[in-house]
Amino acid sequence: MNGGARKAVFAPVDNRARVDAVVGRLGDAIELGLLADGEQLPGESELAGQLGVSTVTLREALMALRQQGLVTTRRGRGGGSFVSLPEVPGEERLKVRLRGWSTEELRDLGDHWAALSGTAARLAAQRTEPEDLVQLRRTAEELTHAEGAAARGRVYGRFHVELAAAAQSARLTREQVALQTEVGALLCLVLGSDEYREEAAARHRSVISAVQDGAHDSARELAERCVQESTARLIAERLAL
Repeated sequence: MNGGARKAVFAPVDNRARVDAVVGRLGDAIELGLLADGEQLPGESELAGQLGVSTVTLREALMALRQQGLVTTRRGRGGGSFVSLPEVPGEERLKVRLRGWSTEELRDLGDHWAALSGTAARLAAQRTEPEDLVQLRRTAEELTHAEGAAARGRVYGRFHVELAAAAQSARLTREQVALQTEVGALLCLVLGSDEYREEAAARHRSVISAVQDGAHDSARELAERCVQESTARLIAERLAL
């Protein structure tokens, strides 16, 4: 994960329900794949300081993450807290999360997401060289072969983070990471279909082609369309619950 993405994951959480905020922030980052399986988290004092919470709050959050199977703790030399990436995210957990969103809120979120990704694609088309798109192409190819909704959701969200990074904008990258840790895991609920996985991968390849060609208006429109389709599917899933 690039430096901007890492800073966004470990930025201070808000003051409301801080234990839940830490659990949500780190849990979604793990499920999205922004934190790698087996990666060691910073020490308790350092991580608490980064997140702007007390060590007591952090310990409660880590306990909850351990109960969810997202973090393991080892004692002794070389010990600490380590990411434990689940093969399949808790579907019921995700459905409960989705029920917490109204269709109006999801639509508003989609508008924000489309604006972020569209702007990132436009800037990337103006600023990047072909060699800057290597990681983005790799991620798009990974989605083509990803098996299972969990892996697809992580790769899909990571594509949009890396698109923002390709725009060479630290602020856009942080915003995209924050958005993906908020909603990215929910994409697992709509990416189980092989047909949609292939459609999404094709859309990602089209965005990359437009970026490489310097077609900034086209890149923006394609990125926005990609997000709008995903949002529409999330809304349909919400209505079906």
